Amino acid sequence: MYGINVIYTMKSGKREEFLAGVAASGAQAAVRGEEGCLQYDYFTSVDDPDKLLLLEKWTNREAQKVHMGQPHMALIQEVKDRCAADTILETYDLP
Repeated sequence: MYGINVIYTMKSGKREEFLAGVAASGAQAAVRGEEGCLQYDYFTSVDDPDKLLLLEKWTNREAQKVHMGQPHMALIQEVKDRCAADTILETYDLP
């Protein structure tokens, strides 16, 4: 298994716009339907209203690579470009 933590720092006050944009795009459901996707969930920080965590789990790295080329990822990128100030990726292999 392959995992990714995507840590977003939102532009000030843009967290709700980001979450609404992702929901409206339908992209999250599309990602969850992709072959190899085991988890694709967003979490909000209790301490920082401008922080979000996206937790991804995939059967393998190849499935995640294919995922990045899917058309619905452009929808998420549009929302990210509007709302996110910074993104940090943490990748890891899972047993």
